[in-house]
Amino acid sequence: MRILFLSDIHGVPSALEAAFQSAATLGYDKIVLLGDLLYHGPRNGVPDFYDPVKVAQMLNLRKDKIVAVRGNCDAEVDQMMFEFPMMSDYAILEAGTETFFLTHGHLWNEHKLPPVGIGTVLAHGHTHIPELKRLECGTTIFNPGSVSLPKGGTQRSFGYFDGKELKHCVI
Repeated sequence: MRILFLSDIHGVPSALEAAFQSAATLGYDKIVLLGDLLYHGPRNGVPDFYDPVKVAQMLNLRKDKIVAVRGNCDAEVDQMMFEFPMMSDYAILEAGTETFFLTHGHLWNEHKLPPVGIGTVLAHGHTHIPELKRLECGTTIFNPGSVSLPKGGTQRSFGYFDGKELKHCVI
């Protein structure tokens, strides 16, 4: 199973479209949305080309492939815009021999690990900084970065699992 990981879209359709265009050449079976889909939050300011209605429309077109979790900027009113569930704090996705614990990162992260088995991939966003590392406990931390508002000197990015390997892709 090939998986596209998107996080921290924050209502910017041009950035989301660029991610989908970049990912089109890779191909994917599932789209994992790791939260903060529409609202930009009070600390980020209003991003250029902010259009949450268009982002919702773009994602709804792909609803059959989506597994989504709630971010700290997502609210119940956002769920009304989507034709797929996105208000869960976490989800578990099995892909071949890999188990992914999907969450946004504000509740579960490297410093507060969920109760998962050895070898589980903890996939989260929230920091807007791409990351891939294996902890001593056997958990792999994977953050695809932000589609629209990168931080820490990083570039806009998404994550990709080709069925065997996790990687980051710059948009």
